[in-house]
Amino acid sequence: MKFVVALIAVVTGLLALPANAQTFPTKPVRLIIAFTPGSSTDIIGRAVAAKLQEMWGQPVVAENRVGAGGSIGSAAVLREPADGYTLLANSSAHVSNPSIYASLPYDTVKDFANIAPLAGGPNVLIVGTQAGWKTLNDFIAAAKAKPGQLNFSSAGIGSGTHFNLEKLKLMAGIDVSHVPYKGTPEAIGDTIAGRVCCYFAPINAALPHVHGGKAVALAVSSLQRSPLLPNVPTIAESGVPNFDYTLWVGLWGSAALPADLVARINGDVRKALAAPDLKDRLTKLGTLPMDMSPQQFSEFVRKEIDDTAKVMKAAGIKPQ
Repeated sequence: MKFVVALIAVVTGLLALPANAQTFPTKPVRLIIAFTPGSSTDIIGRAVAAKLQEMWGQPVVAENRVGAGGSIGSAAVLREPADGYTLLANSSAHVSNPSIYASLPYDTVKDFANIAPLAGGPNVLIVGTQAGWKTLNDFIAAAKAKPGQLNFSSAGIGSGTHFNLEKLKLMAGIDVSHVPYKGTPEAIGDTIAGRVCCYFAPINAALPHVHGGKAVALAVSSLQRSPLLPNVPTIAESGVPNFDYTLWVGLWGSAALPADLVARINGDVRKALAAPDLKDRLTKLGTLPMDMSPQQFSEFVRKEIDDTAKVMKAAGIKPQ
């Protein structure tokens, strides 16, 4: 009799999983954003959250949990029940952190469900007007003339804005020192003020300062020019052949999430990103929606982890 009761309980539980996925969500969802308000991760995350809230008919509440290159926000998600009601929006810093930190409080590959990428776009290298540099070559020449004496800002150790400059250092053969900040607004502010020499800013965050004459845009990090800055050349065009880097934002949950629930959220995210109003909003931010299944996103994440590790190793950066 006990066996029969136990069997019924197991079968009932298994049958409940698809139903849970089909009815999800039945209460508010928390979206933990791993970077500061005003950052590219924050803007994209909140834009997608607003669309999902509209689709789901339940509040999707964004909460910024910042620090340690996004790893504080990542760790916070894993402390919550694996039921889909706490999700993570993080940038490509999520895949570079294993190369930055020797002892993360989680395993990036094993502990997370790769739900869906959201959007990606290039960064733009900006400098303050007081620097007097007009081109990328001006900056590279200054860096080579003063090895190790110029400081660049980032949105945090391990962030995409950090990795972007490390990649440029490696490919251009320059030595510039890293000064990490809490997020993009602070990094841009000190770049404009001249307290640091430069910053690889997300385009949407840099545009007001470039158009306002407070910052000079030297080059964009993608292989193609950005339609938002059509007169700004790419890094490859500026003398560093084949340079390409895109800052992207993705959505994760606990690895313990049921596969059908991961598939359900992935499908809803892809529908949200295909909506004309959200797609238009993201395009105006200088990003493009990304469309992948959970399996494709998992393969993409693993490749990004490997590629980042190779660049960091070649740059002589060891996990601390």
